[in-house]
Amino acid sequence: MIKVVVAGAAGRMGSETCAAILEDAEAVLVGVIDKPEYIAALPPIASEHTVAVGSSPTELLVGTHPQVLVDFTHAAAVVDTAVACGEHGVNMVIGTTGLGEAEIGRLKDITARSGINIVLAPNFALGAVLMMRFAQEAARFAERAEIIELHHDAKKDAPSGTAILTAEKITENLRAVELPAEEKLSGARGASLGAVHIHSVRLPGLVAHQEVIFGLPGQTLTIRHDSLDRRSFMPGVLLAVKKIGSLPGFTYGLDKLLF
Repeated sequence: MIKVVVAGAAGRMGSETCAAILEDAEAVLVGVIDKPEYIAALPPIASEHTVAVGSSPTELLVGTHPQVLVDFTHAAAVVDTAVACGEHGVNMVIGTTGLGEAEIGRLKDITARSGINIVLAPNFALGAVLMMRFAQEAARFAERAEIIELHHDAKKDAPSGTAILTAEKITENLRAVELPAEEKLSGARGASLGAVHIHSVRLPGLVAHQEVIFGLPGQTLTIRHDSLDRRSFMPGVLLAVKKIGSLPGFTYGLDKLLF
């Protein structure tokens, strides 16, 4: 059995992750971490399933000796948690979004110095990974592409990590060059990564959605993925938990586990 600790356990993704691990035959939830003000939401899990509860990664890692820590917290906390994981030899699966190049660089350095493995995935939905793969292939035949990503209104970062990774993959194959554009309202064309424009929508009622629109002579092609429930991310999270032991160093993107 793979012993797992979940950081950010009281959040939307964290609570789903706890439930998924509790139901899985190959993993066991041994600890949950969250801020002190959220701890009140956690004891029912602990009392029913004898899961340790705390607000400090170091405290939980010392007390539970897990093989994997799953992190769904916030960008400012991830590196400190990774340092603790490195000190205690615990592999780390990260679903937290909004990490910049500096934070990712620190994570790579931690894996190199400590020998732990880290998987960082912008999106754990298997359908989203396939969407990015299909978009990367379609870009070979298109002249232009734009991305519209839609998320719930509590998402703090924009554009999403999925949109950024998709744009990076598309740019590798897209033949287009950036077009001149006069914006009568600043930001009307969205953000741009290379020749790909990204438009972010944040509204209540949404979960996680993305469409990639390709333009070809006389036609368009749209590739879209919709996560309608956070359970859609759980197969990918569990896959990362089970495979991380065989993925040395730093791995970016769930596609590395699938293809």
